[in-house]
Amino acid sequence: ILKREPGDWDITTSALPMQVKGLFRRTVDTGIQHGTVTVMLGRNGYEVTTYRIDGKYEDSRHPESVEFTPKLEEDLKRRDFTINAMAYHPQIGILDPFDGRLDLEKRTIRCVGNPEDRFQEDALRILRALRFASVYACSLSQKTSDAVFHYVDLLDSVAKERMCVEWTKLLCGSSCAVILQRYAAVVAHQFPTLQETIQNVLEWHAICERVAHVSPIPSIRWA
Repeated sequence: ILKREPGDWDITTSALPMQVKGLFRRTVDTGIQHGTVTVMLGRNGYEVTTYRIDGKYEDSRHPESVEFTPKLEEDLKRRDFTINAMAYHPQIGILDPFDGRLDLEKRTIRCVGNPEDRFQEDALRILRALRFASVYACSLSQKTSDAVFHYVDLLDSVAKERMCVEWTKLLCGSSCAVILQRYAAVVAHQFPTLQETIQNVLEWHAICERVAHVSPIPSIRWA
């Protein structure tokens, strides 16, 4: 839809893991307990995951259990944002039960279902929402935005290296100044040494504008 070449492909199917293994000569059980089998074709590996429903999340990242389902919509329902809850079938075309395409056209980042549930399942989604908004020049829906502020403390449980990846992409986005200004409270939570600076609104806005006007190279934006 964005006319961009994907960096990778996520393949999902109603076939159970053992059925996938039976269809191909070479497979690797990369995450078979969660329904994922890697199919080897030549030197390339393709992850194929069975449609699933996740159980409760106890650590704000991994589900306690998974249940396989024959319904694609049930699988898409557990995704983070509507723009990521679309699928494509070569004969059918785009499958979009949560109106992700419309949100993409409106430049809106909206959680699938209840934002509180999505962020409690994986707190990194808070930063992913801001990163997508920065990279694709989007705004968060009101409910999603409210949940970002309400659940920002959940980021304390996320691994620093995972957050660093999201912050780096956010900083290199075309709309980083707007997002850094609008979500200054999230920045202050993540970077306590900036709290005093952020409280000076004019100074903080000036810094954000300077960040946005230097080359979008990670080391330069961070500096």
